[in-house]
Amino acid sequence: MKITVNKVETPKVKPDYNSLGFGKYFTDHMFILNYTEGEGWHNARIVPFGNISMSPASMVFHYGQEMFEGLKAYKSSDGKIRLFRPEMNIERMNNTNDRLCIPRVNVEDAIQAIEEIVKIDSDWIPTQPGTSLYIRPFIIATDAFLGVHASKTYLFMIILSPVGSYYATGLNPVKICIEDELVRAVKGGTGYVKVGGNYAASLIGQKKAEEKGYAQVLWLDGIEHKYIDEVGAMNVFFVIDGEVITPALEGNILPGVTRDSVITFLKTKGYKVTERRISIDEVYAAAQNGKLEEVFGTGTAAVISPVGKLDWHGNIAVINNEQIGNISKLLYDNITGIQYGLLKDEFGWSREVK
Repeated sequence: MKITVNKVETPKVKPDYNSLGFGKYFTDHMFILNYTEGEGWHNARIVPFGNISMSPASMVFHYGQEMFEGLKAYKSSDGKIRLFRPEMNIERMNNTNDRLCIPRVNVEDAIQAIEEIVKIDSDWIPTQPGTSLYIRPFIIATDAFLGVHASKTYLFMIILSPVGSYYATGLNPVKICIEDELVRAVKGGTGYVKVGGNYAASLIGQKKAEEKGYAQVLWLDGIEHKYIDEVGAMNVFFVIDGEVITPALEGNILPGVTRDSVITFLKTKGYKVTERRISIDEVYAAAQNGKLEEVFGTGTAAVISPVGKLDWHGNIAVINNEQIGNISKLLYDNITGIQYGLLKDEFGWSREVK
């Protein structure tokens, strides 16, 4: 794919990399690719980061035909830049496209676009511990038409943001509130793909949790309100009596890249890992009899996020004395070690940007 480049004339002043937060700052450039029915994807370009002009009638505003992905670039002490399993993100992106009637994007073209814009804005990649360059590819429907059908034109864009820890507490265990009245997703819906509507539907639960002083929401299934789905921004794992358990992929939760990496890594190291339905009753029973050893979330943004406390209608379960568990620490050290090039990549997950 040929990508034209129009570099910014006056680069932005970069933020303090010691206090980045998450998703607050954006680099100098962005990638844009157009789609037109009959012509396909075309006009690949990297341009200065800035506003885009669209018709108020654009279908993305009215019918929510859009998708997004999230991955990161890491710069190691030797100056090399690495991506972590980008092909898996693009494969998931195309699964989302299929669900939303958005045209597929060639995997290698998408990765090429990611690598090119990361190289151009490589001086935006922070190197402080726990920092990285967050990469946000997304596609929006652009037809100016009020009628419910798939758009015939789209924009595929990539923007970049230097980030620190997703949670202000860093790797310290977070507190999670369990939601069993509202519903995030159901089988047959869009819970297994990465679309803004899933997150819009979860905002009210997140708002309720934050008002109670909790970092995130743990969602239960949408039918029986009994089985665990996922945390708002993460997949979730439970260590019960030595067994690592995570909800199975049954069409209502996101197949996370970090989730898959965790399962693969732990199985390689000899841990018993089970993907199955797990009820909130089972989790609380394990907490009460002392067998709930760890709870942690997994995701691109936070990588591994230990959970120190669960709240279910005021019934508090404290996990591992609100300390980081051995498995959580093992996973964080090894996955981030591979991402930053500090440890040998036995799995072929890292892709060097050259």
